[in-house]
Amino acid sequence: MRCLGLDIGDRWIGVALSDPGGILASPVTVIERTEDSKAIKAITDIINKEQVEQVIVGLPLSLDGSLSRQAEKVKDFADKLAENIKVPLEYRDERLTTVTAQRLKRASGGKKGRGKTRDDAEAAAVILQSYLEESRPPELT
Repeated sequence: MRCLGLDIGDRWIGVALSDPGGILASPVTVIERTEDSKAIKAITDIINKEQVEQVIVGLPLSLDGSLSRQAEKVKDFADKLAENIKVPLEYRDERLTTVTAQRLKRASGGKKGRGKTRDDAEAAAVILQSYLEESRPPELT
């Protein structure tokens, strides 16, 4: 099952896709969020083109697990997105995923300073990979 991961920010939305088997997440692109309607169209185009069956949205909870102000903004956008797609949308805790993505990039020899936008796509991949690993049947782990 192909899944789409989203790291939704105020200016950029990081996008990641799983392979068709739903095992490995990879960063794909970033979408500039100038208008929600344009960003939603760009996401729905990817969903349709890639035959996505599940959307995973990172939810930036506070460190104590409560909904932060940013999490409320993400939910508002995701609610609009959900009205425009025909596949299920699920939230995942995304605390510290950008930091994890930056560390993974450095560990793999990636250059620092490729920009915040690329970090958003990497963070989306971390969010999606976490979901894929937790959702995988035990016999495949």
